[in-house]
Formats: sequence, C-alpha cells, structure tokens
Amino acid sequence: MATWSSDELDRIGAAVELDLESLRPDGTLRDPVTMWVVRDRDELYVRSVRGPDGPWYRGARSRHAGRIHAGGVDRDVDFSDAGPDRDTTSRIDAAYRRKYASYPADIVASVLSPQARAATIRLVPR
Repeated sequence: MATWSSDELDRIGAAVELDLESLRPDGTLRDPVTMWVVRDRDELYVRSVRGPDGPWYRGARSRHAGRIHAGGVDRDVDFSDAGPDRDTTSRIDAAYRRKYASYPADIVASVLSPQARAATIRLVPR
C-alpha cells in the first residue's frame, strides 16, 4: 500500500485549496472541484459542505478513486471513509479551525456542520 511522503504531506497540508477529480464509471476523470484540505497526523482529509448529498461526494463514493492537485502535488488517490471515531473527528475539526481561522466564521462553520462531518473523506495515495 502506498503512503504519503513527508514532502507530500507538508505541501498538500499547507495548500489552502485542493482540486479533486473523481472517476466516472467509464474511468475518465470528472471536472475538478476545489475544496479545503486538512492534515491530521499522517493523513489528509476533505469534507463536503453539502454533506452526503453533495455531487462531488456522491461521485467520489461511487468509484472510490480519483486524482488530487494541491501544493504542487498531483496524485492518484483512493477515497476512504474517515470513520466515526470521535477523537479523529475532533482533531479534523480543530485542523479546519486552525488552518482557516482567517476566513469568516460562517464559512469555516460550513465544514464543521454535522452534515459536513458525515461526509469526511480520507485521501489515500495510490
């Protein structure tokens, strides 16, 4: 199984935005969706502000694979559930609050809502 290099974790983790392209059923990539990304330990996470009903989230969950671009890193990834672990969820929340503290509170709150938490994806390198 592939792992993130320290350089990739640092570069993607420091990037303000990440472009995510999920695979279509025919194997081609969908148009990129720009979103926030956070790092927790040696893992990278994204959330759908529209929750499980968000179009990009549904696409990512249907094929479980795609490509990301952030911090000068382009990488094929698998999309994995973050899991219901409260400690991990709390750390991801804290990472969003720290990283995006300079943004308006209502915008940051959109990635901290129950629906966004329910649509947290861990990015796993391929």
